Amino acid sequence: MKEREEAAQVYDFTRMDEKGTYFNEGIGKDGPFDRLREECGVFGVFGYADAASLTYYGLHTLQHRGEESAGICTSDTHDFSYHRGMGLVKEVFDKDRLASLKGDRAIGHVRYSTSGDSRLTNAQPLVFKTRDGDLSVATNGNIVNAPVIRRDLEKMGSIFQTTSDTEVIAHLIARSEADLVTAAKDALRQLEGGFAFLIMTNERLLVASDPHGLRPLAMGRIGDAYVFSSESCALDAVGAEFIRAVEPGELLVFDAMGYRSERFAPVERRALCAMEFIYFARPDSQMHDVNLHTARKRMGMELSKETFVEADIVSGVPDSSISAAIGYAEQSGIPYEMGMIKSKYSGRTFIQPSQELREQGVKMKLSAVRSVVEGKRVVLIDDSIVRGTTSRRIVKMLRDAGALEVHLRIASPPFKHPCFYGIDTPDSNDLIASNHSVEEICSIIGADSLAFLSHEGTVNAIGGAFTKEKNGGLCMACFDHDYPTELTHVAKTSSCSC
Repeated sequence: MKEREEAAQVYDFTRMDEKGTYFNEGIGKDGPFDRLREECGVFGVFGYADAASLTYYGLHTLQHRGEESAGICTSDTHDFSYHRGMGLVKEVFDKDRLASLKGDRAIGHVRYSTSGDSRLTNAQPLVFKTRDGDLSVATNGNIVNAPVIRRDLEKMGSIFQTTSDTEVIAHLIARSEADLVTAAKDALRQLEGGFAFLIMTNERLLVASDPHGLRPLAMGRIGDAYVFSSESCALDAVGAEFIRAVEPGELLVFDAMGYRSERFAPVERRALCAMEFIYFARPDSQMHDVNLHTARKRMGMELSKETFVEADIVSGVPDSSISAAIGYAEQSGIPYEMGMIKSKYSGRTFIQPSQELREQGVKMKLSAVRSVVEGKRVVLIDDSIVRGTTSRRIVKMLRDAGALEVHLRIASPPFKHPCFYGIDTPDSNDLIASNHSVEEICSIIGADSLAFLSHEGTVNAIGGAFTKEKNGGLCMACFDHDYPTELTHVAKTSSCSC
């Protein structure tokens, strides 16, 4: 039998959006905020009459996980329909576009490119034609050994159409002579890294999580239909009941006979990304049986216990640090005040290249409330410090608004090491905590004092269903360099390729 790969054809990925321009290409990679970039978000539906519309609302809820591109692929058993574009979900899809996506099953994706260039070619879901029918793939995460697998496949004749590491699993499945489920298991076993996969064919939907559960994936139900999402908040948004998280190493198979749970790998060390709790996920989501707002509030309380300082008000950097700031205020007895405001309507102005416009972009995005902070000693809560440039700008902003003192408190340990599992982090040389002491960082950013939440305090504050496991079932590698997988194909001191 000829290898399936010889017969595989890839749909045209080169078409631009209707405006004829990649208007959101490269979004945020050189902006004024040195924030960690969200990985991606996936949403899947099986057995719902209007799967495309349900997926649209799910992706809209997951928009915070990726703003570069969005895509939906649907299936009505016989044919695939799909559309992808650069930009936000509401920019990529309209009523007519959604109406053209027929089928009772779908997979969708919002993307921030941590692996592969920011262009329409790499927008997901990726869609392929193979000799056994259509195949579509969407993933959140990063395959650490993708370059090695890719080189091996290219030596055997595979032709890649994208620079995304997601494409390797499609080629591995297409080359296999086994049935789809067996081929998927074999392919997943070859991958190293953190990933949550949605794989759709004309007849089946496959759902898989890496053996460590590094990337979150929730399962829900609405009527007789099943729904999958990177975060449970999207299940709530579409009226689906949360059932459970997809287990590490689990492969769920949905077809006309219903669904079954299988394993492609045993549960290894459970290690859900701690940054989901600290920063990435929405506060109304739930992971490890813990509400994210509650976890962040407890982080703030722990931070107050560990790093109390006399002050007049507590304020948080919006939006991800508000919960921790409320917790710090409650524990310390210092009143919480809205000392900073984030504009929700400033748009993506930070794609402008000049430094002057970048600085203006900061002021448009974030501003201090003078009447609140003037003449006050301020405890400012933030979730993390990456390069330190944002912290320096915010401290200066508060001082310019009349703050007498600015005491910066970070609701996580110092971020010292790059991530290889789907977070776009700088090289270690660019991470300020990798090269400077806390006292040096404090001087660089111009704060009156600076303190971080301890490793133990972070784990205890998050809590959850796996407190007896190492680090409470969390991956803390960006803080402690203890990576849950062997990084045999990357240099641990290099920048993240995910």
